Amino acid sequence: MTDVTLAELCIFACSEAFRNNGEIIATGVGPVPRLAASLAKLTHGPELMMTDGEAYLVEQPVPIGPRGYDERKAAGYLPFSRFFDSAVWTGRRHAMVTPTQIDRFGQINLSYLGGTYDRPRTQMLGVRGFPGNTIYHANSFFFPMHTARTFVSGEVDMVSGVGYNPAKRVPGGNYSGVDLRRIVTNLCVMDFGGTNNAIRVISLHPGVTFEEVQEATGFPLEKGDIVETTLPGAEALAIIASLDPHNIRASVIKDNPPARRA
Repeated sequence: MTDVTLAELCIFACSEAFRNNGEIIATGVGPVPRLAASLAKLTHGPELMMTDGEAYLVEQPVPIGPRGYDERKAAGYLPFSRFFDSAVWTGRRHAMVTPTQIDRFGQINLSYLGGTYDRPRTQMLGVRGFPGNTIYHANSFFFPMHTARTFVSGEVDMVSGVGYNPAKRVPGGNYSGVDLRRIVTNLCVMDFGGTNNAIRVISLHPGVTFEEVQEATGFPLEKGDIVETTLPGAEALAIIASLDPHNIRASVIKDNPPARRA
């Protein structure tokens, strides 16, 4: 029997978002998504491609935290400019990211909070590459803290990434490139299989109820065929530990609900 932390449960759940993706670049932004993409490649998705986070494609995932760069097994040179041509604009990428806000139809915000566009109350990163990323390739999301401040009522303060909002659809427009897949939080796993691609709950982490998830969400949630989120086994836990030798995952997400055993 092996202890499973909530961080490890989330990493394992996030890795499932990359299952059966084929030969694409799996990009995890942040420790948990990065570890999840690496775990997917080393288990159920050996055909996935990965970068070292800088300018190389790698044959084996690179552990997070301090490491020797000479230890990388580089498979090819992939500078930032070529990354767009070979992966982003061709749709051969699946990114998992953590925006600041998300609404019922998957529109995301990482630009500003409150105020107006000209006079924001809190200025953040700006939209970055998300307007293009969300129409060219698949995207999933990870949130270490599931709250109504993140899963907002109404619309996000600034739409930084395209979602499925039917009110924003122009007749005759081509929205075939919008491909939002999974959301993993510290409470549950969700997808976009609800009415008009609205967010719905598909699994609850051990000890969590649907009512608790709904209370922490600013909009009405739909229900899929809800099951309990699968726990990682000993093999997956060993791989996670090898990819995170400095245990950075422990600082990302706290154990609530309590750790379980697999």
